[in-house]
Amino acid sequence: AASSHAPRAEEEEAPVAEAEGLRLHLSSAAGTGYKGVTKLPSGRFLAHRSVGRWRDRKPTIGIFDTALEAAVAYARTVGEYQPPAQPAQPPPTVAEAEGLRLHLSSA
Repeated sequence: AASSHAPRAEEEEAPVAEAEGLRLHLSSAAGTGYKGVTKLPSGRFLAHRSVGRWRDRKPTIGIFDTALEAAVAYARTVGEYQPPAQPAQPPPTVAEAEGLRLHLSSA
């Protein structure tokens, strides 16, 4: 008899490297796949960072519904913010200086 396996609702999605303009901290050692993110018995996710000389203190950043939300909060807290790329603005072809109209060239 053939059996089909449907994904269960509680299965987590695979970790992603970037979200919301942030580089996330992936960790193969963490059960969630993200550094600083722990799954709680309630099914929610705790974001925390290790501090102190021996990294023995773990202040809480917050508790989140998903591992991804917790990973984003961790990345923001440890300073990995990278603003989204802005589209390149073409340089102006005409500028004015000292009452003269200048024609700019990229060559």
